Amino acid sequence: MPLITVRPEGLYCEAGSFYIDPWKPVDTALITHAHADHAYTGHQQYYATAISEGILRRRLGKDINLNGVSYGDKIKLGQTWVSFHSAGHVLGSAQVRVEYKDEVWVASGDYKRGIDPSCDPFEVVECDTFITEATFGLPIYHWDSGEATAEQIYRWWQSDLTRPSLLFCYAFGKSQRVLAELTKFTDQPVYLHGAVHNLTEIYRAVGIDMVPTVPVSTMEKGYKFTGDLIIAPPSGHRSTWMKRFKQPQTAFASGWMAVRGNRRRRGYERGFVLSDHADWPGLIQTIEQTKAKTVYVTHGQNDVLARYLNEKKSVEASPLETLFEGERDSLDV
Repeated sequence: MPLITVRPEGLYCEAGSFYIDPWKPVDTALITHAHADHAYTGHQQYYATAISEGILRRRLGKDINLNGVSYGDKIKLGQTWVSFHSAGHVLGSAQVRVEYKDEVWVASGDYKRGIDPSCDPFEVVECDTFITEATFGLPIYHWDSGEATAEQIYRWWQSDLTRPSLLFCYAFGKSQRVLAELTKFTDQPVYLHGAVHNLTEIYRAVGIDMVPTVPVSTMEKGYKFTGDLIIAPPSGHRSTWMKRFKQPQTAFASGWMAVRGNRRRRGYERGFVLSDHADWPGLIQTIEQTKAKTVYVTHGQNDVLARYLNEKKSVEASPLETLFEGERDSLDV
């Protein structure tokens, strides 16, 4: 029997009596990160990285029964040894390593391989079986560095200082990455939607260096934001909140901006390709580096990646159906 299986509640390890990122209430849940498709309410006991505690309590409730674990520390659960290892996705994100007898499995959660000053870098963890995401599991997806994309954002902002510049991106992870990357180009303050501000303060509390920020809500009613950069979640686009900004230039930062037509279809003037998930080369590189003999592929283009691994890399790979959704442009995850 496989060490980790899919049950109606989520990914389950019988030998350890725990679930990984379960989507229904369970007794013991190991949480890879605080995005909404991986961290649900209602569990009796949570395990997650200690550095993610602030975000998880903000999103799931301050009174959840949460056990914070440092990266790399081994804990005994049932008959297994479990440890969390950085996934390089967002603040506190982790892969879960599960060791049972002479077998090692790693559930990656969401991950990326590019440098990100707002979170710890990805750690390669060798294993027998690897559960990988495939949000951008097509060969068309190749990312530039975050620094290069931040420079594009800065130049776009500075290109028209006669009106506000509204950049839309996810409130947790993407926004803070942009704020951290911008330190290489400016020390000007950036104005934040309330949903972004609240999470950004948690990043600051754990020492992440970002440009100065100001909540939009603290500015007097007549302030025009001319020449300013404002960061907001996608839900703010075309909402009543936008009425405060007169004739703004608008942009959206997402991996989906790599697909021609997405920017125009969603009504943004500009699109910046910036993802907190691995691109195609990053997925292949990671799977090879784990030395896993068996790979299960979740969310995104799982069938395409599994077929490629079987046919081109001689890796035993198959899709694994879960409720994980990866990077979405419709919700603020």
